[in-house]
Amino acid sequence: MMSYAELEISLHRRGGECYVAEFRFSQPDSDTDIRCDPVEVRFDFNELRAQSLDANAYGQLLTCSLFSDPASAIALRQAQVASQMQNPPMGMRLRLLIDASASELHALHWETLRNPATDVPLCTDENILFSRYLSSLDWHPVRLRPQGELSALVVIANPINLADYRLAPIDVAGELQRACAGLGTITLTSLPSSKSRATMQAMIEILRDCTTDIVYLICHGALIKGEPWLWLEDEAGRVAQVAGNDLVTRLMELIERPRLIVLVSCQSADMDSGDALVALGPRLARAGIPAVLAMQGRISMETITHFIPSFFRALQHDGQIDRAVAVARGIVRDRPDAWMPVLFSRLKSGRIWYVPGFSGGVQEFEHWESLITFIQEQRCTPIIGPGLAEPWLGQASELAHRWAARHGYPFASHDQEDLPRIAQYIQRREGPQYLRLAFYKALREELLRRHRSDIPDDLLQAETWSPDRILRALEIAAAQSWKSNSTDGHRHLAELRLPIYITTSPGHLLTQALICAGATPQMRLCPWWSHRIPESKWRYDDEPTVERPLVYHLFGHIGTPESLVLSEDHFFDFLIGVTRNRDLIPDTVVNALTSTALLFLGFRTDDWDFRVLFRTLMAQEGSAQLRDYKHVTAQIEPEEDHLINLQRARKHIEQVFNKDNIGVYWGHSDAFLSALAAQMHKAGGHQ
Repeated sequence: MMSYAELEISLHRRGGECYVAEFRFSQPDSDTDIRCDPVEVRFDFNELRAQSLDANAYGQLLTCSLFSDPASAIALRQAQVASQMQNPPMGMRLRLLIDASASELHALHWETLRNPATDVPLCTDENILFSRYLSSLDWHPVRLRPQGELSALVVIANPINLADYRLAPIDVAGELQRACAGLGTITLTSLPSSKSRATMQAMIEILRDCTTDIVYLICHGALIKGEPWLWLEDEAGRVAQVAGNDLVTRLMELIERPRLIVLVSCQSADMDSGDALVALGPRLARAGIPAVLAMQGRISMETITHFIPSFFRALQHDGQIDRAVAVARGIVRDRPDAWMPVLFSRLKSGRIWYVPGFSGGVQEFEHWESLITFIQEQRCTPIIGPGLAEPWLGQASELAHRWAARHGYPFASHDQEDLPRIAQYIQRREGPQYLRLAFYKALREELLRRHRSDIPDDLLQAETWSPDRILRALEIAAAQSWKSNSTDGHRHLAELRLPIYITTSPGHLLTQALICAGATPQMRLCPWWSHRIPESKWRYDDEPTVERPLVYHLFGHIGTPESLVLSEDHFFDFLIGVTRNRDLIPDTVVNALTSTALLFLGFRTDDWDFRVLFRTLMAQEGSAQLRDYKHVTAQIEPEEDHLINLQRARKHIEQVFNKDNIGVYWGHSDAFLSALAAQMHKAGGHQ
């Protein structure tokens, strides 16, 4: 895959009709970036409107405006030269960041920009990947999914009374055929269907019930008093006028949002659908949709017919949305409306999916072979983080944001995803007992939000849930989920039939999965918070075996409130306690941590639970023996909306783990465990 340097051009309003352009250039392997002095920019909006029917003339005028200062043209030229001088040569991502103070600039046809040095279009060159880059106030992380798991929803709104609005009917069968051809092997659902029309509610219900990566929406639209409206359908198949802001709100309410929304407008008799959809694009992106592709202006059906299939085919090649747009635009470059597809993105890498696998790729077989051998010899110990339980208990960063907003956290905004830090703030203000009650309330809210239909009536009607009720609801929700999901990580772990499992998750899903697999697990807690606790909570009855495996909770359990490790102080107390008193962790567990192959699952390297766990591991007697084994960690791709440079972040993570003889598998833990099960089956490793 080609590497790309990055040139970001940001535009801010200075006052009146004056704007400021700033240029920032960076390369993948460089720890520094190059910035140019800000320059003033002015746009003649009237003259640009007068040239709107001539893409070449419009592009020349817009280019002259943006690069009116010679320093701007030099910055672009130097960025291109620096990219091409690399060995091998790099492409360049050209991102236009339009600040919220200058949102009116989105109405300009930026995709008509030309190279000021050569006067050729910039946006039809596959070596220059252009997008309008938007930051977002939404705090949901942007997490990539494996290529083989992608799914799409195609919505084609063709109300039966379009003629009442002087609108042409839409060829539903033809549009669906074109979508199927372009999306290829991606799992596809479509509206209308035999059960539902192309209504807003039907679309949201599908998105709520199934993780959907791509939404492809074809409809008429209009820009009315500056607000975008969409012409969808009602239950009777007639026009339902839906405000763009209503669509944005409904999408924001989803737990899992689409990664890419493609908005295709249809030519209208007296309404500019393209303006409506391109006005909706920035709102969707700022609301948390990672990428939006919208059509600006009255794009012809002939251009759409060639552009959309080419875009989807290119997207399936490497998952890079901005490259797919460049490829598809190049296909229609000779058409006068080739500039009209507009990409709004908050993705630094431009990617929508990734291919799971071990870093480096060439050592895949060796990694699998050694790990399977250790598992077969019962010389492997899984260490499970909270990530495996996120489908039931939610993400720690989401809870941190909710708590920060609810309790008026006054410090840096980037701290608001740090749950131990937010919990520390709450604990100091309200006390440790309130923090625990708030945590249980949050677990109840999350279980109801995600699994209300599975929760029995007696729990739904209870005003508060005790720890036992939370555990019961969690057990019921998991049992229902496992009926249709055989790839859950807990179930795969239970089928490994190992004697010891160590977890930092507060739930008992692993114990439940082991019972389902026919084992009789012993669940015990690390007594970090007190020495005066019943031995039944921490001392196990028998030496762990595959029939009676030990599930050891390092950071507490929902059933014992005082055992929960939530705040920064809790983590410090845990680390100090297990370091000073080595008897807190039984010898059997210590031996498993220091003299078996370790399998880290469900962690993020910069979270408190992993950092404290790793320091605890390194502090154990005999930890030097760890180098005798090859260990594995499954890591999801770094959350790129929080990073300056994704490639450098990934390389850093690999270097950190490699020095401790830990191989990095890039992928979700469930994907890793599914791949492990397949490899064990291939090797005859099922027991």
